[in-house]
Amino acid sequence: MSKAPSARFSRRALVTAVGVVTAATALPLPALSAYAAEPAPPLREPARAADGTNARPVVVPALQEWTGATGTYRIDASVRVVVEGTADRALLALSRTLTQEIEEVTGVRIAAPRQGGARRGDIVLRLDARAAHPRGGERYAREGYELRAGADRLSIVAPDRRGVYYGTRSLLQILLQDDRRTRVPAGTARDWPNYRLRGFMLDVARRYFTPGFLRDYLRIMGWFKLNDLQLHLNDNEIQAPGGDWSRAYDAFRLRSDKSRWAGLAAEDGSYGRADWDSFEDTAAAHAVQLTPEIDAPAHSRSFVRFRPDIGLGGANSDHLDLGNPDTLTFMKQVFDEFTPWFRSPEVHFGADEYTGPEAHYRAYFNGMAAHLRDALHKHPRAWGSLSRLTGEPAAYDKDVTVHSWNNGWYGPRAAKGDGYTDLVNTNDGLLYVVPFATYYHPLGLDGRHLYDSWEPHVFPGEESLAPFDPVLRGAMSAVWNDLVHATYTEQDVHGLIEKTFGVLAQKMWSGAAADVPYAAFTASMRRGALGPGLKVVGPTLAEPDQISFGASALASSSGSGTRPGAATDGSPLTRWSSRQERAPWLTVDLGRTRAVGRVRLDWGQEHGRDYDIEVSGDGRTWRTAAERRGRTGPGRDEFTLAAADARYVRVRGREARPVRYTLWSLQVFDVPDLARGGTATASSVEAAHLAAALATDGDPGTRWASRYTDDEWLAVDLGKTRPVRRILLDWEAAAGRDYDLQVSADGTTWRTVAERRGRTTAGEDVVELTAPQDARHVRMLGRGRQSEYGYSLWRFEVRGQESADTGPRNSNRHP
Repeated sequence: MSKAPSARFSRRALVTAVGVVTAATALPLPALSAYAAEPAPPLREPARAADGTNARPVVVPALQEWTGATGTYRIDASVRVVVEGTADRALLALSRTLTQEIEEVTGVRIAAPRQGGARRGDIVLRLDARAAHPRGGERYAREGYELRAGADRLSIVAPDRRGVYYGTRSLLQILLQDDRRTRVPAGTARDWPNYRLRGFMLDVARRYFTPGFLRDYLRIMGWFKLNDLQLHLNDNEIQAPGGDWSRAYDAFRLRSDKSRWAGLAAEDGSYGRADWDSFEDTAAAHAVQLTPEIDAPAHSRSFVRFRPDIGLGGANSDHLDLGNPDTLTFMKQVFDEFTPWFRSPEVHFGADEYTGPEAHYRAYFNGMAAHLRDALHKHPRAWGSLSRLTGEPAAYDKDVTVHSWNNGWYGPRAAKGDGYTDLVNTNDGLLYVVPFATYYHPLGLDGRHLYDSWEPHVFPGEESLAPFDPVLRGAMSAVWNDLVHATYTEQDVHGLIEKTFGVLAQKMWSGAAADVPYAAFTASMRRGALGPGLKVVGPTLAEPDQISFGASALASSSGSGTRPGAATDGSPLTRWSSRQERAPWLTVDLGRTRAVGRVRLDWGQEHGRDYDIEVSGDGRTWRTAAERRGRTGPGRDEFTLAAADARYVRVRGREARPVRYTLWSLQVFDVPDLARGGTATASSVEAAHLAAALATDGDPGTRWASRYTDDEWLAVDLGKTRPVRRILLDWEAAAGRDYDLQVSADGTTWRTVAERRGRTTAGEDVVELTAPQDARHVRMLGRGRQSEYGYSLWRFEVRGQESADTGPRNSNRHP
């Protein structure tokens, strides 16, 4: 499935066009419209269970157990975070961090944290080594917690500080799901993981990731209760250009300050001891184990470049010559140099895909495992390769954690049968992302399939283990940056990972406990975003139909530490605040004239009471599209607009006195997608989990895929005859080269309204018809494919007339 590296970036990219709106447009308020303002909507109350108690709050991953009560716990400025019991440095640090995070999540600055006795209204953090849970068992003892909320107190108690930390993540997520961001439903949660290892592996060897990015990812992993970040620290281009390994890209990412290692670290980016210490500090603060991987004896071009005498067959190689006694000595010296940096009790030593003699490989595998364990006091981990590399698995060290990455190389059943008692599911077919390649998952994992059909014990074919098999420690997804010459960035990689990170966390922590449809789960995941404290990484997931994600924004003023763009950056944890002023306003520039169907505001604690939603084509002449009067609290406020074309959308205050506004977001949405909810059919499907309906479900992470032939089609029934003006096709890597767009009144007789020929990229194709076409059925008819695979669409959207202007309700010219 070929894919041009830049083809799918447009949907994630920020709109950077500079609009014509300036402070000069903040002129006197327009007169009140002649139509009545909408009354303020009621604020949402916490959900109730059938028995009248509070329903289980939404957390990603979902809580294992919840016993609801009645009432709510509320955050206000008097609340303190209090550490009870014996002073623990890590818990005291967590209390300070949580105090800052509560302000970041809620906008409320609470009182300073303290250690000692709690008073009414406080949040209590406490370690209790005796705390236990019969179902959670040892996993509860390691990482479980109890979160108990009542009207006058909230407590998080756990046997281990990791559990206390995870309890604080659940608290913050519960606050984010609340409309006011200050209420926690009364009740008791008891929570623990299904699996001990819940991991993510990142290939930083073939693509340098900045230290700030890695620190942010450790924070994100903690937010989702993932606990093992494995960094793949060395590797090289898969094939030597023209057979010459001296021309191949390679990198080793650790940089020693000792002269004997000068030249080993990559010139285009490496991590020194101070960088690594910062990773370890961040990992410890967020309950993540940072597992280093130094991969040999294959994937070893960096070592052969540094020591040409240890290359298999000579210097022109990316394999080590394990028959040379100097090779094992050298590799032990590499580990001896850098292992003192590593605070993890484990080190991964690679050991996959070697093509040299098996006896030499066996000696290296056993020798390195013993060296890590005996000399360096680290437990060894390795990639499973014994099915391909040996006929004598009994001769290999069994005190090694095996990552089962491919059933052919070493499936879980073979590893278990050979006596390995600690396995990690890192299966390539399910869990590998190779950004923008033509194999594995080039555009991110299949979120719906993982959510509906996968848990850590599930492997392809007949290799699945029993749920909770004692030899299975957990699972780990992976990003491999094979395309060393492609031009994507670390943020592009994040865009591929983010859409399923929460899904993986859910299935590793509490399996199917979320108990909601996939669409509802992903909506909750967007609401909770990526967690607080991020410096480099931001959200990439726009809501369905959102057209303001990443748009530029301007405001009448901005308070200290806030900015207009925070309202459009997709993060629920950044905000814009105005100064105290009359008629504050915030404007979003959509970049071009768009059909505007809905506007949604998410007010902070300093919310508007009376305000208008205005639209404009040029940023100077404004028309009032909706009004609100008498709002009484923070939270979401949504407006459905009469069809309006506009480039600029703004909220503008109408209070008579000076006020301060705070908005977490101002979101603008397209006119409705007529295909969503319609009946989708196709000429064929590649597999049951790639059904036609998945192209029209509104979820950009699910897709339809056909058989591998040219004349395939996808059609949608709109339910009744509608005017069709715009069709969007969002191609997966298996994209169409030549295809027709057709409409029909009866689903039998079709008329072509647009043709596409010679398309060479995946990603979005927006087809604007020259005039509206009345149709009940819309179809994509394939004429030719870009690849050997079939046709695959993430989205197939149909929109109606864009210029259905109902006439100006209130128009004012601002010079």
